[in-house]
Amino acid sequence: SSDQADLKKAYQLQTSFGPNESGFINNAYGYTFAEFLDYVKKCEKTSLGIDLPESYVPATVFILESDEHEYVGIFNLRHKLNETLRNGAGHIGYGISPNYRKKGYATQGLALVLQEQKNGIDEALLSVNKKNLGSLKAQQKNGAAIYREDEKEYYTKIKLM
Repeated sequence: SSDQADLKKAYQLQTSFGPNESGFINNAYGYTFAEFLDYVKKCEKTSLGIDLPESYVPATVFILESDEHEYVGIFNLRHKLNETLRNGAGHIGYGISPNYRKKGYATQGLALVLQEQKNGIDEALLSVNKKNLGSLKAQQKNGAAIYREDEKEYYTKIKLM
C-alpha cells in the first residue's frame, strides 16, 4: 500500500539522522523497520495525548516533503509545555536530513508548523544550538527573537497573534 511506501520513506528519513545532531534528538536512532513502525504508533498516540509517559506532553510529528516528494525533514510540535520544555526545547523541535540542509527547508517547514500551531497560543518558544546558525536564521526568518541564552543554546520566541 502507499502507506507502507510512505513509512519506508519516513524510515529512511529517520535513519539519516545521528542520535543527536545539533540538538535534534533522534528518538528512533538505531531502530529496525519493525521497531520504527511501533515508534510511529506511539507517536500517533502521543499526538492524541493517549498513554503519555510521565513528563511527556501531547505532540504531533510532521514530515516535510519537497516539491519532488522527497522526505526532507522532521518537525515535532508540542501542543503544550511543561516546566522542563518551557525552560528548554520549547514548542517545536526539528531536523533537516543531512542531504537537504542549507536549502531553506527549515524556514519553510517552520512556517508550516507555526500555521498549525496558531490555535490558542500567542507565542511559540524554541531553542537552538549556538553552533547551528542556519537553524537560528530559519527561526529569525519566521519572526523569532532571542530572549535568553546559556552556554549551549539560544532561546527564541515567535509571536503568533
